[in-house]
Amino acid sequence: MNAKRWALAIISFAGAIGVSVYMVWTSWPDKRAPVLPLSAHLLALLAAVVDLLARGAKIQYSGRALGIPLSLGTGLRTSLGGDFGAGITPARSGAEPARLLVLRERGIAMPNVLLLLFSELFLEMCSLAIVAIVLAALFRESGKVIGGLVGLVLAYAGGVLGAGAIAVVLARRNPAGPPPAWARRVGIHERRWRGVQRTVEHVRDSVARMRGAAPRAALAALGFSTLHVVARLLVLPALLLPVDRGIELAPIMLWPLALFYGGVVAPVPAGGGVIEFAFKATLGNVIPRRIFGAALIWWRFYTFYINIAVGALVAGGTVMRALREDRGSRNEERGSDRGGPGAERELVPHPARDPRSAIHDPASGNSSPDRL
Repeated sequence: MNAKRWALAIISFAGAIGVSVYMVWTSWPDKRAPVLPLSAHLLALLAAVVDLLARGAKIQYSGRALGIPLSLGTGLRTSLGGDFGAGITPARSGAEPARLLVLRERGIAMPNVLLLLFSELFLEMCSLAIVAIVLAALFRESGKVIGGLVGLVLAYAGGVLGAGAIAVVLARRNPAGPPPAWARRVGIHERRWRGVQRTVEHVRDSVARMRGAAPRAALAALGFSTLHVVARLLVLPALLLPVDRGIELAPIMLWPLALFYGGVVAPVPAGGGVIEFAFKATLGNVIPRRIFGAALIWWRFYTFYINIAVGALVAGGTVMRALREDRGSRNEERGSDRGGPGAERELVPHPARDPRSAIHDPASGNSSPDRL
């Protein structure tokens, strides 16, 4: 990331923290400070730990189902690296480049990395749908909230399945040769079209391999993915119910689900205060005023800030390299499209972006860089 992006990230985090401070100040009770009991923190921390472990196990068992050996440690590092990359980039755009490079540095071949990332997204969609259906059955009387939740699930599922369907169609057509007229009209020129062709090759291989996934391991991965969604939803109830068991359960479980997955539309890192304002708008009349500020701050801490902090510790260097390479790749593409210096030379493939730069071992799914 360059200086401008770091400045944007710092300003956005400052905005999010400033909004939180404002929420605390305006909801400060008259008699005593809004302090949550130790039991609330222990329950919320337990939910956060279960969430993280479930995400790591999801990646591990996804790899096992697809014949890609992965340890739980690699799954955890991949998840945390993605959290850190997502937290410091607009619209969480740094999550996938960060996860990609974490997996590549573990020696996983590029086709297997892309397969893992797409399967993880597919599992997330399926588990979100499962949780939404169960919550809809449990809280049938919360009509407006359930309607918004179902719409969110459909939009999320439609986006994933739509992208997959387009990729499968392109894979079947095998788009060899120069970019067609329609691609040029939308700004896809020679270099970008070569990237599309490589992606299509990966999709073709991925579809074939997903058909042969081990059923038990795939089911376990789906189970861990569902557990991750449930654990994250339980953080807010864990903070609130030890203080006041009379709080209505449906809103404090359903609205965080919408905030988690709808927050991706925020165009600045950390949401820039958008999540905090949405939290106030949706739950301001549900959570008692005396604990609202504390609930907001600690909910964001256990579901967002703690993951970014741990992700920076365990995978910060890798994530920053991934973001630099992702930005450099886009600059090269722009230079090539404009006929600049990037169009006049054949670039050496980078092992984190081009599978041809690695020797693939089909038995293990791993790879090692070519050596001269």
